[in-house]
Amino acid sequence: MQGPSRVALAAGQDRLELLVSSAGTDAARLAQDLFGVTNLVASNAALRRALTESSRPAETRAALVARLLEGKVSASALDLVSGLVRAQWSDSSDLTEALEGLAVSAELSGAEKAGRLDRVEDELFRFSRTVAGDVTLRDAFAVRTPGVERKRQLVATLLSGKVAPETLSLASQAATAPRGRRVEQVLEKFLEAAAARRRQLVAEIVAASPLTEGQRSRLGTTLSRLYGRDIRLNVDIDPEVLGGLRIIVAGELIDSTVLSRLNTAKRTIAG
Repeated sequence: MQGPSRVALAAGQDRLELLVSSAGTDAARLAQDLFGVTNLVASNAALRRALTESSRPAETRAALVARLLEGKVSASALDLVSGLVRAQWSDSSDLTEALEGLAVSAELSGAEKAGRLDRVEDELFRFSRTVAGDVTLRDAFAVRTPGVERKRQLVATLLSGKVAPETLSLASQAATAPRGRRVEQVLEKFLEAAAARRRQLVAEIVAASPLTEGQRSRLGTTLSRLYGRDIRLNVDIDPEVLGGLRIIVAGELIDSTVLSRLNTAKRTIAG
């Protein structure tokens, strides 16, 4: 991706992380909705152009998404896709790539929350090697071989009840919607996303007001230096903390909020 598309994807990823960190978001449902939108956009060149054409006002593009998707996908998915189409894209195909990448991220986020991320990565790798090493499976999943539902059923037969739900979902997407790629190639891309996520620590941050890009950058750098690993920031806004930040990384709480200091003062006085 180039220039504007990279900026749009980064903004979409930030929005996704905010959504999946919310207690009310079903990451698995969000992933399935985003995969559905990915497949819709990938199969319709005219729609891709309509959703990415910079000569169309951003709100017009968002309104088209609303007409197409409202009532058919979750509110979280609609919110995310609407934000994506309001952005500028260097190439219409980049929107498809971004949608798939965010769907994968949502699926992996669900696995991470459930403590299954390592398992999912291992299962995807094993399935990829199984397909690569079996000419019959390679032919069955080949792009030239018709039958999306038949491919989905084959994945289910091979994996259902044997792997994590996120593995089954990702393997099914790779097999049924490879978009001109071999299944192994799609799975390798999914594996790269899983590995990148696993190498990161997640900092759950509560702030009284949104952080600026500069503040996010400085905080991320500081935490990365402190923990010796890449840190992904999930920022939630809660005006009741009054000021400062509440940060949880790897189960450790760093609380510098005004509310925390007030509560500490109250306990001291009461003691």
